[in-house]
Amino acid sequence: MNRMKYIYGTILLYLLTFSVTDGQDITVSAAFDTSRILIGDQIRFIVAVDQPSDKELSLPQLRDTLCRNIEIIAGPVRDTLISPDGKIRVTDEYIVTSFYSGHYQPDPVFAEIRTDDGINRFYSDYVYLEVDRVNIAPADTTAKIFDIIEPYRAPVTIGEILPWALVGILGAASVYFLWVYLRKLKRNKSEVVLAANPDPAHTIAFRELEKLKREKLWQKGEIKKYHTCLTEILRQYLEDRYRIYSLELTTSETLEALIKTGFKPDEHFNKLKTVLTGADLVKFAKYKPDPAENELNFEHSWDFVSATREKEQAELKENVKEEAI
Repeated sequence: MNRMKYIYGTILLYLLTFSVTDGQDITVSAAFDTSRILIGDQIRFIVAVDQPSDKELSLPQLRDTLCRNIEIIAGPVRDTLISPDGKIRVTDEYIVTSFYSGHYQPDPVFAEIRTDDGINRFYSDYVYLEVDRVNIAPADTTAKIFDIIEPYRAPVTIGEILPWALVGILGAASVYFLWVYLRKLKRNKSEVVLAANPDPAHTIAFRELEKLKREKLWQKGEIKKYHTCLTEILRQYLEDRYRIYSLELTTSETLEALIKTGFKPDEHFNKLKTVLTGADLVKFAKYKPDPAENELNFEHSWDFVSATREKEQAELKENVKEEAI
């Protein structure tokens, strides 16, 4: 029994000695720049830990507030210094403020170290802060609200006026040049309207088809370019003839728009559909049609324009006479 008491006593003495030694080697301190501020003033709150270099301490970072009504607005900014005697000083610097008058005592801050026996914490002393109101404010600020000092009206300088003046000048110049441009554009359009009537849609389409045929693109192996040009001629014809802006539409959208004009899905509609869908396969699916198919698409295009072209006035009169007879 005496031996067991001796062993327990030795262990307890060792732990007490270790704790005292640790406590002497490690210190934690906390302090404000000053103990008294006015409402809204910003001051520093510094936490410092002095420790041996062979110790690994954790210094938790503070968030949002030190305590009720003392707010953390910046930090921490950490700094580490090594002294000649081998000790290390770690400091965390915060910027704090308060918007409520009164006396405040934040909780002590701590650093901790993990050991085989658990976690040891080392605390700082208590610190105090007094927050005062400005003397000019009334005792009950809810009874009367007023500025502490009158607003200061700074004189307007040339440097402040000049940018706005330049913006105004540039804005006026932009409006003027836009007005001149629009007038010129309107005048040019008027001149175009007064010019001779352009060729009918089918005349333009036939001319472009003849030109495409003479170029012999697919015979030279330029199949994709051939079908692209062929569909562009047809799409431009649809725009000139039916006011369908096909160059901006897909094949399915073009065909739907053509039906909405009252066009019936007849033989000529199917020829147009064959040409447009076939060209899509060539352009996007790398489809290679044979020579007969290339010729057939050209014939379909020619037939569609021929069958849907607007009849000229002379032809209309002739048809009317034949029907009368």
